[in-house]
Amino acid sequence: MAATPRFRNAADAAPPASPSDAVPSSDTSPPAAPAGGKHPVDETLPPLKMFTSGLQHVAAMYAGVVAPPMIVGPAVGLTAKETAFLMGASLFTAGIATLLQTLGLWRIGARLPFVNGVSFAGVTPMVAIGKDRGHDGIAVIFGAVIVASLLGFLLAPYFCKLVRFFPPVVTGTVITLIGVSLLPVSFNWAQGGNAAAADYGSTTNITMAAVTLVIVLALRKLLRGFLQQISILLGLVVGTLIAIPVGITDFGAIKDAGLFGFPSPFHFGAPQFEIAAIVSMSIVMLVCMTESTADMLALGRIVDRPADERTIEGGLRADTLGSALSPLFNGFMCSAFAQNIGLVAMTKVRSRFVVAVSGGILIVLGLVPVAASVIAIVPLPVLGGAGIVLFGTVAASGIQTLAAAALEKGENALIVAAAVGVGLIPIAAPDFYHSFPKNLLVVLDSGISTGCVVAIVLNLAFNHLGRKPDAPAPEREQNPAAADPVAAH
Repeated sequence: MAATPRFRNAADAAPPASPSDAVPSSDTSPPAAPAGGKHPVDETLPPLKMFTSGLQHVAAMYAGVVAPPMIVGPAVGLTAKETAFLMGASLFTAGIATLLQTLGLWRIGARLPFVNGVSFAGVTPMVAIGKDRGHDGIAVIFGAVIVASLLGFLLAPYFCKLVRFFPPVVTGTVITLIGVSLLPVSFNWAQGGNAAAADYGSTTNITMAAVTLVIVLALRKLLRGFLQQISILLGLVVGTLIAIPVGITDFGAIKDAGLFGFPSPFHFGAPQFEIAAIVSMSIVMLVCMTESTADMLALGRIVDRPADERTIEGGLRADTLGSALSPLFNGFMCSAFAQNIGLVAMTKVRSRFVVAVSGGILIVLGLVPVAASVIAIVPLPVLGGAGIVLFGTVAASGIQTLAAAALEKGENALIVAAAVGVGLIPIAAPDFYHSFPKNLLVVLDSGISTGCVVAIVLNLAFNHLGRKPDAPAPEREQNPAAADPVAAH
């Protein structure tokens, strides 16, 4: 995403059976379900388990959904009430996009436990487009998002063919960068979330984050079965209860919230179309599509249903269609949320219908502001403590994927070293690209995007260009079956 916190975009905690398992298949047919029943992705769970597991996903991504409108609204000159309306609209449209991804429609949707929400990659260009322009600024943003999303929808069948350029050395690198890039988000939450606040980074905030982290780890260790699977949600509840006497839980959101509020279509006026804004948001869309492709490959490994070209095409279509519909209800561009990929990896709950329940909850939260405010009372330091586990799980999964990449062969280790190094620049030195044109910062300020591009280019240079047709790529020398990914699966 951008140099500021990204709320988007991991591999299973169990090691792959063989390196070939991590090689994306070029077969366009859906992977077969395990013998004896439905694939865990397609299973439905008991109602209580479905709801609580879905609620846990919402709790993990709630702050990521409402953060972009919280930034964009004031920047373009909206009032506090109008900004709150944008937040509700973002929850509503995130629910629609999530339902498109999980349940699917025709050839739209990855049909994986894939949570979608407002992309943080678009925050910087949206602020630049609409700054101090009020309702006109929002209308121009919405117009640019619609056009960029429709272009992305048309591009999806071609973009998905890039899957063959995502072998384990690339996917492992990108998954690792996703986790590492998200960790600063949890660190920011642990400090309080608002750098301008007087208590930002206070011992109270950091101690609460540490307490929550310990609670989550203890619950994972001590609990069993279903309760262990919702340990993140339980940790957030316990952490919030402890935070009440500490004095960092704010109940003001509940007092000020309305009972019902529908995000009326084009509340801020009809969309306006400006070429510069459309170009800027089209670049953002390409960034989102690149990261979503990597996220789907990662999630496919987690749930033991490798993402093939058809899956990625459907996922990208859901991303782009959800983004195109979003401005109708006053929402922004949508894409995958990586923190929820970490949650799937940690809990082992692989059902896409659980995440569909999350989409339903998000829609309800968007329609009933008072319900949304209940989740909003979770203090950011509490969320930050849980986030360290979630995002760290993503990074650990990426490292696990790299174990299947045959780093001892050829130049694979060099590919990982260069890609991770470049991907860490926006994290370690946020102002590194400050003198570059603003439009380029959409890509350069995303360590995930830059690291992904470097990994793909170097993999092509070292493992494909100039290689004799009968010479296997280094990753496949370790397992001859991987030379034919379709047969390997």
